Amino acid sequence: MGINLNVDCYGSILGVEVDLPTKSYVTELIGEQESKGIGKIARPEDGGFLKPHIFTSTIPQIDGGTNISIKIRWSQMLSYKAGRFSLTVPFCFPEYVTPAIKKISKKEKIELNVNSSVANGILCKATSHPLKEIRGHEGKFSFLYEAAEIFKWSNTDFRFSYSVSSGNIFGGILLQSLYDYDQRDMFCIYLFPGSEQNRKVFKKEVFVVDISESMQGRPLESTKSAISAALSKLSPEDSFNIIAFSNEAFQFSTSMELASKDVIERATAWISMKYTVGGSTNLFIPLEKAADMLSNTRGSIPMTFLVTDGSVEDERNICHWMQKRLTNQGVLCPSIHTFGIGSFCNHYFLRMLAMIGQGEYGATFDLDSIKVQMNKLFSKGLSTVHANITIDAFDDCEEIEVYSSRIPDLSLESPLTIYGRYEGSFTMDLKIRRAKDIPLDSVLARRQIDAANNSGLVAKLSIQTCNISEYTRMTLLEKNKMLKALKHFGAWKKKGDPQKTVESEPPEMILLQRLSVGFDDLIATAENIRPGSQEPELPEVAKIFIKTTSNYFGGIRNRWCCMGCIRCCSKMNNQCATTLTQLCTALACIGCLHCCSESCCPNQDD
Repeated sequence: MGINLNVDCYGSILGVEVDLPTKSYVTELIGEQESKGIGKIARPEDGGFLKPHIFTSTIPQIDGGTNISIKIRWSQMLSYKAGRFSLTVPFCFPEYVTPAIKKISKKEKIELNVNSSVANGILCKATSHPLKEIRGHEGKFSFLYEAAEIFKWSNTDFRFSYSVSSGNIFGGILLQSLYDYDQRDMFCIYLFPGSEQNRKVFKKEVFVVDISESMQGRPLESTKSAISAALSKLSPEDSFNIIAFSNEAFQFSTSMELASKDVIERATAWISMKYTVGGSTNLFIPLEKAADMLSNTRGSIPMTFLVTDGSVEDERNICHWMQKRLTNQGVLCPSIHTFGIGSFCNHYFLRMLAMIGQGEYGATFDLDSIKVQMNKLFSKGLSTVHANITIDAFDDCEEIEVYSSRIPDLSLESPLTIYGRYEGSFTMDLKIRRAKDIPLDSVLARRQIDAANNSGLVAKLSIQTCNISEYTRMTLLEKNKMLKALKHFGAWKKKGDPQKTVESEPPEMILLQRLSVGFDDLIATAENIRPGSQEPELPEVAKIFIKTTSNYFGGIRNRWCCMGCIRCCSKMNNQCATTLTQLCTALACIGCLHCCSESCCPNQDD
């Protein structure tokens, strides 16, 4: 049996549990050093990413007719735009899922728990299934959809959106008491932009684009298309420039240009004629040129968009240089938005550069989704309404630690969240709530791991919150329930004591393939290896699975407005038919989602 999960760069697998009559399987994260002592290592085809959006872990030796219970936990970001949160979960089942025996009863059930955390009431805007509200109190709502008797599984994805904001900017503070390694409490300050669309902010943008040889083909063509689309959304009062780079830099113009119709047409023609060139990836030169162009900005919001698929050797120096330059520049320093393509570039560096520059980080490991994901990043940056935000309560306060060197800008397409640890108390002119039912530490764990630069802290947080990181490995534990039952029976038969317990055999531990992608590959960059060109040959079963689901996932990419999704499926051995089931439950909070999914074979009554 294989378990297949669909995730992207903004989603995170938290855990998988499989329960059988005689055995059980559960995933567990362990430290890098501890993993070196494991003798049994899964083959690439038995665990890991078949494709950037398909994660698989194989559970062997399951007889036909076996009842299977699968529980999957994951975390993903909700999309946000104009005061509305949106959630989309795959809930389409191919025809071959329906069992050959048509008389087997089938059920569908979706329970959705929403904890808005920011408002006592929410306004449901749209839903794909007829949800019934079963509970609602102080910002917490529960909805239920249940179909007791159906003839075929669902062919409609589950979609739900709700609004919590008014037309004006508003915010608040959530506090959580923790008893962990840190001993300090956690805070999260949130700020919503509201839904007003008439706030005009003039902008200055510089697009810095990697045209090294590895960008040849779809990466560069998709980037050109996304930049052209972004230019078409600029107002005549905005200004922009484009810098293409490999080992040297090429500028569309020697200075910033107003975004008139004629200039945008010339820029579109210029970028469309750019082809990849050989040489290394020199990132410092184009970033310095972009910073110089935006150094004398007045009356507008300056920003840089960086797109690359490669890595460089001086990332740390670039970050230090950028930090110093932005600090010295004063109030209107340019924000930096970064986008990484493929697994060879240093995503940790791009994330840090965006954090230093108060911008957004985006990425894709799937060549087919480059344009869609890049358009999202451009749109989020271009919808910035407030920049260079400061909080007076943080000044000279040693009791407060903020998990970000700089506060991000506020965009119409993204709520602003600032989080960290504190001791004692602090005063702010915002409404404060105790996060009684909101696990802030779990909700914000992914961001904290991504922002941390201490390997020991990252590993500790990763294991504690079940979030995959560069310093931890995922294992699969196999527990033999039948052996334990036999030992209990033998002890009872021998000594006549039914209450006596017997130590079970320790679970067998299997080390899965490395799942995280964060650090760079300088050799691949130096050799200009294109993203996706060195993917390993897939086993035949995996090829069949990908071919069968390709149209399905392609449809998701075109329809989804939020990053991240999960898919689980179970596949029997040759003794029984192939089955695929899904059931998704969600808990939403401040734009973050923690989900738990269970599925079972069609012949299981419950």
